[in-house]
Amino acid sequence: MDHLIVEPRGAWVRLTLNRPAVRNALNTALLADLAAALNRLAKDAGCRAVLIAGAEGTFAAGADLAEIEGKTAADAADDPRKAHWAAIRAFPKPLVAAVDGFALGGGFELALMADLIVVGASARLGLPETTLGLLPGAGGGQRLRALVGRMRASRMILTGEIIDAATAEAWGIASHRAAGPALPEAEALVEGLSRRAPLALAAAKRALVAGEETGLALATERAAFEALLDSADKVEGIAAFRDRRPAEFRGS
Repeated sequence: MDHLIVEPRGAWVRLTLNRPAVRNALNTALLADLAAALNRLAKDAGCRAVLIAGAEGTFAAGADLAEIEGKTAADAADDPRKAHWAAIRAFPKPLVAAVDGFALGGGFELALMADLIVVGASARLGLPETTLGLLPGAGGGQRLRALVGRMRASRMILTGEIIDAATAEAWGIASHRAAGPALPEAEALVEGLSRRAPLALAAAKRALVAGEETGLALATERAAFEALLDSADKVEGIAAFRDRRPAEFRGS
């Protein structure tokens, strides 16, 4: 089964994260294929916009813990995922995320790299990495702070709170909120974007992304994530999550 489904829809393309058995968790292979697809589509003049969605009612429930569990800070220094995330962020055309179900951890970080986020009624969004003894590793904490301010970002990251669709819209995380599933509204949105002036949209996106990312402490956040990979608390956090029990963090 392909873990990334690529579906051309005329002047736009739908990319579906397709690992439903693990709620579309973003392992390195899926992230690499997503980055490669976006690199190809960036050069495809026939593609004017891209929609990212998740299979079977879930966007992406986070990174693949099986990969993170054994990863050390030394491993993370040469992690290919950093280049994959950079390629996704560098995609020059309109990128829309259709969020149904969970968008947690890396899944929410992926949605935050989109230009527009459509949330469905079932959407639940969060950065609960501190529950695992970690913090967001792909710039999600900084991008969230830029969107919602320090207090709300702190509320979500420090407490691990997961918010619903109405809150995401009220806080300015979601650009659109659907009454039911996000996907139909998101597809209509991308269809409309694909008919707009492509050079103007690309120029507007460049300006918006540059304005948002100037001054964000992305490197600091990433360095902190890599350092935490060696902590005993990370080991305990992931073990507790797997065992469905409260973690006993010791600060080491």
